[in-house]
Amino acid sequence: MSILIKGALLDGAVTDVYIEKKEIRQIGEDLQVQADQAIDGRRKALIPGFVNAHTHAAMTLFRGFGDDMPLMPWLEQKIWPNEAKLTREDVYWGTKLACLEMIKSGTTTFFDMYHKFRATADAVEEMGLRALLSGVCFDHFKPELAEKSKRENEKLVVDVAGYGKRIRYAIGPHAIYTVSGELLQWIHGFAAEHSVPIHLHLAETEGEVRDSVKQFGLTPVRYLYKLGILSPRLIIAHGIYVDDDEIRMLADHGVKVVHNPASNMKLASGVALIPRMLELDVPVGLAVDGSASNDGSSLLEEMRVCYLLHRLHSSAAAPTGYDVLKMATRGSARLLGRDDLGQLAPGKAADFFLVNLERLGLVGAQFDPMSMLGTVGFPGSVDYTVVGGVPVVQQGELTTMDETELVLKANQVVRRYLGR
Repeated sequence: MSILIKGALLDGAVTDVYIEKKEIRQIGEDLQVQADQAIDGRRKALIPGFVNAHTHAAMTLFRGFGDDMPLMPWLEQKIWPNEAKLTREDVYWGTKLACLEMIKSGTTTFFDMYHKFRATADAVEEMGLRALLSGVCFDHFKPELAEKSKRENEKLVVDVAGYGKRIRYAIGPHAIYTVSGELLQWIHGFAAEHSVPIHLHLAETEGEVRDSVKQFGLTPVRYLYKLGILSPRLIIAHGIYVDDDEIRMLADHGVKVVHNPASNMKLASGVALIPRMLELDVPVGLAVDGSASNDGSSLLEEMRVCYLLHRLHSSAAAPTGYDVLKMATRGSARLLGRDDLGQLAPGKAADFFLVNLERLGLVGAQFDPMSMLGTVGFPGSVDYTVVGGVPVVQQGELTTMDETELVLKANQVVRRYLGR
């Protein structure tokens, strides 16, 4: 399939873009080529597809459940007991709902960590997105559970080949308080053997740091250093409670960090030192985390939260609107090892979305949509989302399945399990 976009605003210039065989082939003014589909890009801004770098997609089912609680009581009293009830079909529909919310707000790729890997993979494949899906690991310091996690992930790394190229595998140890040091070291070797990333929650709360010092004699980053598992394969979610020396350790070992500002604010976890990490060249991406700790799946809205949070917390050192947009696109793609995503150039993947500027009242030379995306949010403004050259949202409507049916099925799951 080929697509020609005519007259869209890209990097401040009115431009045409030609897409063929899943890639961007040409970008220029007044392109004279034939295409299977033409899209009128006038009064629209063309934006690289967002890469949502840390999610628990099926947690759309728990939105608004256990509000106003800190992380550990929320997990132990509300989330984990109810997650234990979920079937494969439940996770499938919860993930589909998250995919709907993501692609209608410009996300084309996400990095997930959740139970029932195959249910998530089925949902992603049918919805038309890209995803890096983590095989979850817990052992709660019990050898028999560690062995179970090992065997499951040895199978998943093979099984993922049965899905299309849009779905890839990572290994996802939950956290240092649910995964033993011995299993973490096995995961480090397994990831190197199979050339896959490691997806880990780390240093998310003050309590986690206190418990780490009490249990291991070290703060979380120093504990991982002692275990010998800091590496460019490691992608940590949150990284809020780290000192300057630890940030340098992350930078020196090529460890990557995913920033989840809305989730961190809702759970009152704290504020990550993102300006300092960027200053020391720690790769940083942006994500929404799970919908239960965010209430949404939109990176458009997450960018606004990120921008405003750091304007308040970091003042002059705060990321600009452009910086935040880069975090959500090229920055997050870099975390996932996908240099073909998060940017618009010939030879790159045809993953992008079109924002309707006219609907927002932003048509005019005085506006810079690229900067304002990081500061305003623009909810409900996406006309098209394209993944690998295939429109999955067209004129604001989902193309892969009936949206009403999807929402109804997800709501049925919520009512059945949570009594809501």
